[in-house]
Amino acid sequence: MRVFITGASSGIGAALARAYAAKGATIALVARREAALRQLADELANITAVQVFIYPLDVADAEALQAAASHFIARAGLPDVVIANAGVSVGTLTEEIGDIKAFERVFAVNVTGMVNTFAPFAAAMRTRGGGRLVGIASVAGVRGLPGAGAYSASKAAVFAYLESLRVEMRDCGVKVVTIAPGYIRTPMTAVNDYPMPFLMDTDVAAQHMLRAIDRGARCSVIPWQMGVVAILLRLVPDAIYDRLAARAGRKPRNLPL
Repeated sequence: MRVFITGASSGIGAALARAYAAKGATIALVARREAALRQLADELANITAVQVFIYPLDVADAEALQAAASHFIARAGLPDVVIANAGVSVGTLTEEIGDIKAFERVFAVNVTGMVNTFAPFAAAMRTRGGGRLVGIASVAGVRGLPGAGAYSASKAAVFAYLESLRVEMRDCGVKVVTIAPGYIRTPMTAVNDYPMPFLMDTDVAAQHMLRAIDRGARCSVIPWQMGVVAILLRLVPDAIYDRLAARAGRKPRNLPL
């Protein structure tokens, strides 16, 4: 098995890399932080004899991703699983003019970065007639969260994009899988100073994700309790949702992106 993972230097991406390494997969690790990628690659090599490639790059850079994809295909072959996991989150307020740059960056990574990740592989996977294109969405994309307009909107866009891609790939054997995590114990959630219901450890979440990917699930919310929450959020009338959401905790602004 060959697996290409973005956002692999920490959190969910690193946990997925460990999980696939345990299954003997050849793995491509993609992220901006080269030192963290090398550390993870060394860790995986000490655990198992898998082959690991590292690509320090920004997923907003389509040319860099294309070059990484071409190198991996030439050295290891076309991936069986491509996981677009790279994502950033930061508190934003539309009234703050300075937050416009944050909006642009969040969309560049969370949405365009996902397209950049899949684009180098999609045609070849279609021709082959199989594989998995996996996008990491978020329960935060189900309804707009106050103080998180950029993140919620980007993840809502991810849901719609992955659905479009799933339908496009429907008749060629390529499965498009949407993974929508709730609260997972990662560096992204570590800055939250508000209650996070059903918080799940990263390695446990990764195992649930692997099972969803293996079976080619259209959409899997992890943990399952957050799936119930997501359904309820959709059913709540806007007037009630507005009153409840106005009291929700908010992610800090001006975080590094």
